[in-house]
Amino acid sequence: MATPDELFVWEGDWGLPSVNSDCLMLLAYAQFSGAPLKVHKVCNPWRSPGGSLPAMRTADKEALCRPSDIIIHLRKQKYNADFDLSADEAADSLAFVALVQQKLTPAAIYAEWVEPKNFVEVTRRWYAEHSGFPLGLFLPGRMRRRQLDKLRLLRGDAHLEASEELEKELYGEAMDCMDLLAQRLGRQKFFFGDSPSSLDAVVFGWLAPILKCKLPGGKLQRHLKSLENLHAFCSNILLLYFPQNGGAGDIRPAEAGELAPERRGKQILSALAALAAMLSYAALTGMLSVRHGGTPEPQRHRDHEDDDNEN
Repeated sequence: MATPDELFVWEGDWGLPSVNSDCLMLLAYAQFSGAPLKVHKVCNPWRSPGGSLPAMRTADKEALCRPSDIIIHLRKQKYNADFDLSADEAADSLAFVALVQQKLTPAAIYAEWVEPKNFVEVTRRWYAEHSGFPLGLFLPGRMRRRQLDKLRLLRGDAHLEASEELEKELYGEAMDCMDLLAQRLGRQKFFFGDSPSSLDAVVFGWLAPILKCKLPGGKLQRHLKSLENLHAFCSNILLLYFPQNGGAGDIRPAEAGELAPERRGKQILSALAALAAMLSYAALTGMLSVRHGGTPEPQRHRDHEDDDNEN
């Protein structure tokens, strides 16, 4: 039997197979196209090829770290969710994907990573708790800086910062985008009929966290829930393609035959190895200094340009 491609994604929560939008999009695309992937759900980017999430290790041991490269690879392997689209439908799909990237993506990033209350009470806490010590001490803050840089790039403003004015603008554009998506979807099951496409994967990837994550500032969630067809669209994909754990899981063939004690032992060994690696990294990068008495003293972590690229 041929070795399957391996997809590394962030763990799931809130009834989602992953908490990350790019990971959700790739998981959905794989399901829609029938790609037989071996999925690894992790909360340590260092456990993936290239040190970022999502990422793929192909059967030829090639590491792919950009979602677009992973999609291209799957299409080269004849797993194409857009195979049945007409030329007009393909053009329509590209236009709506661009709309999502320009109008919905910035608002979703802002809501999860930039809005102070949402970040402190939900996002930072989740990543800190699930990443564990010592990764959880600095990973959420570093991820936030990178997401803010991504938002600045999308908006073309190098000095962009959180503000009520910016929030109002971003959320207004996102709600307009949702309205257009709801209008395009209409009463159909998917955007182009009864079969899902890459557009469905992209829209699901960005809407599902908005729908499921209980952020203190829930303006986008309330608007999404008011659009019954988009609400049902997300719920149906979870039910049809991720039915495990009430729509929260996906197929993980590597673990299907493992006994619970074996799996638990592997998790413990992995955690110890990760801790040793992280402490070594911390010592090398100056995160820890040692007093004369030998007690480690935490210092402020400095971000580096060559750090891993989280999504």
